[in-house]
Amino acid sequence: MKDRGKGTQPSVDERYTQWKSLVPVLYDWLANHNLVWPSLSCRWGPQLEQATYKNRQRLYLSEQTDGSVPNTLVIANCEVVKPRVAAAEHISQFNEEARSPFVKKFKTIIHPGEVNRIRELPQNSKIVATHTDSPDVLIWDVEAQPNRHAVLGTADSRPDLILTGHQDNAEFALAMCPTEPFVLSGGKDKLVVLWSIQDHISASATEPSSTKAPGIPSGGSIIKPASKNSGSSDKAADDPSIGPRGVYQGHDDTVEDVQFCPSSSQVFCSVGDDSCLILWDARTGSTPSVKVEKAHNADLHCVDWNPHDENLILTGSADNSVRMFDRRNLTSSGVGSPVYKFEGHKAAVLCVQWSPDKSSVFGSAAEDGFLNIWDYDKVGKKKERSGTRMPNSPPGLFFQHAGHRDKVVDFHWNASDPWTIVSVSDDCGSTGGGGTLQIWRMSDLIYRPEEEVLTELEKFKSHILSCSSKS
Repeated sequence: MKDRGKGTQPSVDERYTQWKSLVPVLYDWLANHNLVWPSLSCRWGPQLEQATYKNRQRLYLSEQTDGSVPNTLVIANCEVVKPRVAAAEHISQFNEEARSPFVKKFKTIIHPGEVNRIRELPQNSKIVATHTDSPDVLIWDVEAQPNRHAVLGTADSRPDLILTGHQDNAEFALAMCPTEPFVLSGGKDKLVVLWSIQDHISASATEPSSTKAPGIPSGGSIIKPASKNSGSSDKAADDPSIGPRGVYQGHDDTVEDVQFCPSSSQVFCSVGDDSCLILWDARTGSTPSVKVEKAHNADLHCVDWNPHDENLILTGSADNSVRMFDRRNLTSSGVGSPVYKFEGHKAAVLCVQWSPDKSSVFGSAAEDGFLNIWDYDKVGKKKERSGTRMPNSPPGLFFQHAGHRDKVVDFHWNASDPWTIVSVSDDCGSTGGGGTLQIWRMSDLIYRPEEEVLTELEKFKSHILSCSSKS
């Protein structure tokens, strides 16, 4: 990114200034929140409250510190403004150095080591898993955990459950199963490890959220304490840990990301620094069911499985591209080429995620500071003629979020508020430290059907003309 200013490319600051001037046109809502310490992960938690003009929702972040204060897992409350509520001039008037009034810290957990990845349990998003620079996966009941004051020398918070089974550090690859309370992880030991935490969480924890009042549970932790049998030491009882359901070998280098099939706790996929995409089926053994060699021309950083169409899998790589694979085209011999290559980033892709709102839409975040929103339905269609797409933009790319000035390390679509995204950048390379958290929703004029938008604009035009004629 430091070379951005050379040649004809605009500098980061020029690009950012241009983006900020367009905020009132491009966005329905945007909140900018300055972070003192970088957060390598950002995730939506449960929605707490719905009001007339905004909803209140939990947000999970972290603080990756320099050691002068402890590393933390942060639970924040976020006010999500509803569509077509915020005034255009209001959303563009923010101070980059300030905290947003829409984001308030609610609770701090002193984390043992830095938080590299946060994932929430879909059946109950008050339970989260974290990865740090260790072989263990840590499970937290964030509502039951005490609020801590992060000062140097403070003892670490104690996780509610520790998942053991890796033989070396597992730092990034982490996923929670959509259908059952299963956890998946990958690490430097080249292994993919699967756990069930079913027996350790109370039945109330996995009830559908619609049957429960949102917010804080009435009792204590929804994670059961370990039973104190005669053979266990006090330490084991204090820090309950469980071993894996399965350990899966097939990668030749560090596993960088993992993801469950949306409808199964037994079928999942993984990607790694060996450039491979591997599909696994725990019912048929611990070796790959399909292994795609050379899925990209470099390390793979991220993977996501389409929740609307289980045949489609996305991968992002250090070769700057996103690729879409159809698992019907993949064979156990390792043959399989992507359905499409999306090439719009100028640096390594760090995160990909399908939209929960439209089956053909996904986002990709990269070290180039951009978060791109793509629609594969637009690729190759006549509708995507030069009139509706920027002349130089890659096929399928229909929105580019340029509000970050450094690498975008994570983002998360909001399942409760359509087309709303939280994204976070690590700003060490540009402003010398900290990070930027942004919560944003593009204008619906960008993604709604063209005919619908033109009809609305025509009505607006006639309204303006009638107003001006009266005056």
